[in-house]
Amino acid sequence: MKNKVKRHSHWNVEGRMRNSRSLAGNIFLILFLLIMGFLFFFPVIFMVTKALKPMNEMYVFPPRLLVKNPTLDNFKDLFNILANTTVPFLRYLFNSIVIVVLGSVGHIAIASMAAYALAKFKFPGSKFLSRLVVYSLMFNATVTTVPNFITISRLGLIDTLGAIIFPTFASTLGLYLMQNFMEQVPDSLIEAARIDGAGDLRIHWKLVMPIIKPAWITAFILIFQGLWVNSGASFIYREDLKNVSYLISQLSSGSVTGMGVARAGVFSAASVLMFIVPVVVFLFMQTNVISTMATSGMKD
Repeated sequence: MKNKVKRHSHWNVEGRMRNSRSLAGNIFLILFLLIMGFLFFFPVIFMVTKALKPMNEMYVFPPRLLVKNPTLDNFKDLFNILANTTVPFLRYLFNSIVIVVLGSVGHIAIASMAAYALAKFKFPGSKFLSRLVVYSLMFNATVTTVPNFITISRLGLIDTLGAIIFPTFASTLGLYLMQNFMEQVPDSLIEAARIDGAGDLRIHWKLVMPIIKPAWITAFILIFQGLWVNSGASFIYREDLKNVSYLISQLSSGSVTGMGVARAGVFSAASVLMFIVPVVVFLFMQTNVISTMATSGMKD
């Protein structure tokens, strides 16, 4: 009887210790995530508060994060500046829309077909090409600026929107994501489609692409964000072909307003507007990614 009591008390002590450790671990994890979340979100808070600050609060010392007297004057000044640019603002916006839409859609179309070939066909050099795709992800885009410029120049794409759009088609990030997902699609499913008379193009677009929807939506989001902030200043010199990102960069340098530091609030307001577009796209696409990942699991 005494042994049973001892065992029971020993188990109770161990159970309480496990519960206490679990509770402490959960508290630590929550605090850690809150701190990291604040650090990641801090630049956004700083950008928004700076856009709402009047000029007399912009450069106070010591600097303050929060704004005492919020105002929309910076946004009003921004709209006045955009209304008086040499090239109409709608032209910059149109160029940006053309670049992000054609670049993102074209990348998904071309990269998905290349990913399908690498994932589902075995041919000489296929493994080498797959490794080459992975190795290319290690290089920053800055490293390839000179080769890209030489290639674009020889193709006669300087001073065209294609100088930004076409290099996006060769981005390997989306290819890598979609290839990994396609390798998990059962070969038996593809063979069954072939027996039913479907060709590879039909299998790719009608069967494989819906299954790997999380991959190509993720690739679309990443490519969209990259193109939205790409000014293309190294390849495009005509003012009527430049995009919104280039215009915002000129606001920050004072080239448009001629006032430089005095327009820091205007630049922050412009940054907020630039920030909203990719965030909205991400939030809209994120719902599709989560729902699709929850319902598209397949096993051979």
